[in-house]
Amino acid sequence: MPTTGPVPAAEPTPIPGLLRHENGATAGGPRRSWAVLVLALAAQVLVVLDISVVNTALPTIGRALRLDGADLQWLVTAYLLMSGGGLLLGGRIADLLPRRRVFLTGLTVFTAASLFSGFAGSAIELIAARATQGLGAALMTPAALSIVMTTYSGTQRTKGLALWGAVGSLGIAAGVLVGGALTTWAGWQLIFWINVPIGAVALIVALTILPKDTTARPDLTQFDLLGAVAAIGGLTALMFGLAGTEAYGWLSVSTLTVLGVSAVLLAAFVVIERRVRRPLVPPHTWKITTLVAGTTVMLGVTAVLVGAVFLTSIFFQAVLGFSALLAGVAFLPLAVAITAGTHLAGSLLARTSPRAIAVAGLTAAAAGALLLSTASGAARFVTDVLPGLAVLGLGVGMVFVAVSVSAMAGIPAQHAGMASGFLMTGHEVGAALGVAVLSAVATTAGNLTSPADVVAGFSRGFVGAAVIAALVAVVALLRMPSVRATDGAALHMH
Repeated sequence: MPTTGPVPAAEPTPIPGLLRHENGATAGGPRRSWAVLVLALAAQVLVVLDISVVNTALPTIGRALRLDGADLQWLVTAYLLMSGGGLLLGGRIADLLPRRRVFLTGLTVFTAASLFSGFAGSAIELIAARATQGLGAALMTPAALSIVMTTYSGTQRTKGLALWGAVGSLGIAAGVLVGGALTTWAGWQLIFWINVPIGAVALIVALTILPKDTTARPDLTQFDLLGAVAAIGGLTALMFGLAGTEAYGWLSVSTLTVLGVSAVLLAAFVVIERRVRRPLVPPHTWKITTLVAGTTVMLGVTAVLVGAVFLTSIFFQAVLGFSALLAGVAFLPLAVAITAGTHLAGSLLARTSPRAIAVAGLTAAAAGALLLSTASGAARFVTDVLPGLAVLGLGVGMVFVAVSVSAMAGIPAQHAGMASGFLMTGHEVGAALGVAVLSAVATTAGNLTSPADVVAGFSRGFVGAAVIAALVAVVALLRMPSVRATDGAALHMH
């Protein structure tokens, strides 16, 4: 196991396992076609976009289907509940069954649910379709990442994981722009229907290029069903409770009850995992510092990013008077800054450790959040909002790349699906947590309906975002590996 203490040598030591392939190939092995990576990233773009693409379309959907505020919130919550709650299950299934089959199943479910979402004529139909999208994402995401892990080795794997991290951050920011543009120009249905041709092409490509898995694998009779039910139930209740805080408050009976149920189920999951022969999450997982620390940082940085997008979209429309389309366009600099951050982090990986990159990125994100917190009711986009968004986006992009590369270091092929689900659970829970926590902090200044309340809430919320980024930076400094993303001996899980 790697240690988390400082490395005394002047030249940083490589991260273990990044150049080891499941069949034993190392840096000197044959290079693989990038087609598999492009396919996996295309699937992940669909999943990540759908976290935020609905946000700018919510008012339009509400008017079209005559939905109230609670129903609109469920359009976002239903997706996060199923995708975030099911990722551990999806990851374990990807380890027990052929990854190609799990990926194809998840992609098919996601694409079909996207089609039905656009045809929905009522709140219950659209919420059900969104939940089904989340189920497809819970199968597709860990399978896609584990395919990347077991297809590539060496510098190819490092580049692939860096791009995966870039997609994870850039997709959230781009989703707001895409949602605003499509809703304004073509109608809200297209934000779902655009997934269909992309998903169909991806299915055809996947059937063509993904090799059939001939490796003997355990079957689902060895699956920890009771642990899976407890984990899914606990995570779903947690995300449901967090998503409801905006409407009911943190100390309401409803919120406390749901969070209590979540605590009980997650505690039961821990007990079950210690007693069953084949646990859903192998016990050595918690001893892999790279994965646990990476997942924690992933949760925190996603919370900052998604919460920032939520608060800023309200500020754009309520204070600056932007339309849904203009609000989406205003997020384009954030997407550009994230792209610049991912490129910077990618170029730094060969020379410095992911820990240093993550700490620097989180520091920048905190500084950007503090800049945004100073915006007043007379704010102008270019002088008062853009600089903070740019600095925050640059930092976030750096962190996502550093975390994605380091978290999966040394994970053996037989546990790649579980580890992928573990990491991406942090991503989904972070998304829900960011909106819940930062909106709760913001609403202490008012109900976010009048411009004055929005300004005060915006300021409080971004101070909260800066605090979260600073705390996560401390976690990264203490727990992420101080080693470089190059060759080394593999870690093992038993």
